[in-house]
Amino acid sequence: MTTITDPVPAPDHPGWFSRAEAWLDDKGKGAWIAAMVLGFVFFWPVGLALLFYMIWSKRMFSKSCHHRSRRHGPPWARHGMRAMSSTGNTAFDMYKEETLRRLEREQSDFENFLERLREAKDKAEFDQFMEERARKAGEDDNKTDDDAA
Repeated sequence: MTTITDPVPAPDHPGWFSRAEAWLDDKGKGAWIAAMVLGFVFFWPVGLALLFYMIWSKRMFSKSCHHRSRRHGPPWARHGMRAMSSTGNTAFDMYKEETLRRLEREQSDFENFLERLREAKDKAEFDQFMEERARKAGEDDNKTDDDAA
């Protein structure tokens, strides 16, 4: 008969260290670095301990502010949806629509050009390979004919 062990329940009130860690995480990597610098200024073993902890927990080299960037996003991403909406100026909206259509057409034409260029290069390389192969086969035939004679 096997028994299933219950996982250890999480404490209702986290300790001061967990609260401090959560508070610093909310403030971002700059808060961690400021705490480390202040630790070095006031009592160097505290700063050293914070440095080791940041390296050990991978806070030093990771993007700890990543959760905030998802919420707020970079400025160009926040305004990305507004770029496609109407400005209220019909003349500008028509100009913008035509320009976007033209740019999409140019991009499509350029991609088609690149595809044709790749195909031409592949064909040239294949033709060169086939010529070299035929030449080597011809040389091998000549050698076997000379050896037989």
